[in-house]
Amino acid sequence: MAMSGGVDSSVAAARLVAEGHAVTGVHLALNRNPDTYRSGARGCCSLEDSLDARRVADLLGVPFYVWDLSERFHADVVTDFVAEYAAGRTPNPCLRCNEKIKFAAVLERGVALGFDAVATGHYARLEQADGESRLYRAADAAKDQSYVLGVLTQAQLRRSLFPLYGSVKADVRAEAAALGLRVAAKPDSHDICFIADGDTAGFLNRQLGERSGEFVDAAGAVVGAHAGHHQFTVGQRRGLRLGVPAADGRPRYVLGIEPVTNRVTVGPHEALAVRSLTGIRPSWAVASPRLGAWRGLVQVRAHGAPLPASIEADGDGVRIELDEPAFGIAPGQAAVTYDGDLVVGASTIATAS
Repeated sequence: MAMSGGVDSSVAAARLVAEGHAVTGVHLALNRNPDTYRSGARGCCSLEDSLDARRVADLLGVPFYVWDLSERFHADVVTDFVAEYAAGRTPNPCLRCNEKIKFAAVLERGVALGFDAVATGHYARLEQADGESRLYRAADAAKDQSYVLGVLTQAQLRRSLFPLYGSVKADVRAEAAALGLRVAAKPDSHDICFIADGDTAGFLNRQLGERSGEFVDAAGAVVGAHAGHHQFTVGQRRGLRLGVPAADGRPRYVLGIEPVTNRVTVGPHEALAVRSLTGIRPSWAVASPRLGAWRGLVQVRAHGAPLPASIEADGDGVRIELDEPAFGIAPGQAAVTYDGDLVVGASTIATAS
């Protein structure tokens, strides 16, 4: 049982114990420098989280271990995060962590040690039918995490457990309180766990260095200066500090990022409208790849709305035509496709137009 130290994984562990499973709690040490662990509840993976997880394991009477996966986490998640921003793209590190760490490295080690499955506190529904593991949205739409699990394969899903699939968050907190778990009222994590102060732009500056560049409008006119394109993402409005106001006085947003020239293009909100997406590196959560043309739903953000679309996939990529325009979609984000509530697969957005 992957125990992050939060209320969700704690209740998930308690449920498995109550059901008679032989549970072993595992907390992941993901930071190569423990001195930079977060303090408080800004994100996951803090020193406090590991102590909270241990207390829950002690209360439940289950063995507890801390697994140091910091080197692999740095190589597969942190380095990838920095490289993607350097290339002008916007990655999702939580999705990458699920893909490379929680359901790859942890599962690999767990199976080698004789465990049957990895359980987590994610909100998603998993069903076994006709020899296939099928991943669905959770009952609590507000907490559904099927998007960040969309990169999982059949081999990984067959050895996964999500005990919270049918619960809403308020009930999970109430259950934790009834069990006497001190994490019952612990706030949810929202920030990127490996950025200790929550300052993503500052973190990227330290990794990539500042590099003076220009803001330009759609016509190529210079309207401001910045210290590096890696500080921005498509759809961003705040923190631009443009030197030349728009002629119509309306706010401007990041429309595009050119890493080679270090130019960031800005413009009005309507210029962010996107109807066509292409995705690369497709992976499939279903047993057989959904190739050819089909109708379904696409989600491009962890808490975004599902978007009706026409989808066509082959072995190399996915092409998506949205029924209605969406705004602020950036290359590097994941496009997760659904058939109703069933997760079909995921790809990385290469182009959005």
